[in-house]
Amino acid sequence: MPVIKILPHPEYCPEGARIEAAPGTSICEALLEHDIEVEHACEMSCACTTCHVVVREGFASLNEMDENEEDLLDRAWGLEPNSRLSCQAILAQQDLVVEIPRYSINHAKENH
Repeated sequence: MPVIKILPHPEYCPEGARIEAAPGTSICEALLEHDIEVEHACEMSCACTTCHVVVREGFASLNEMDENEEDLLDRAWGLEPNSRLSCQAILAQQDLVVEIPRYSINHAKENH
């Protein structure tokens, strides 16, 4: 099974982590299954950007982005060329290194 290395994040994973997940699993599902409570305000329906991650290694092994994900990512905080919505990024056989951005745009959490 592929290993996902999660870089340290002050809120969700202060020490960083290494988790295993089955191919065909989304990055978001894998994180949540291992008690890394990444935001996912739209319940993984590809309707927001709160689960945005930056894939530092293994980006090319993920499934291709569809147009909806590309459009949403344009609104994500800290967008980089190797950004993905973790709810849409499906694991293959390759290991990944993932960074959860420090901030996200979550109006519900921010009491808007």
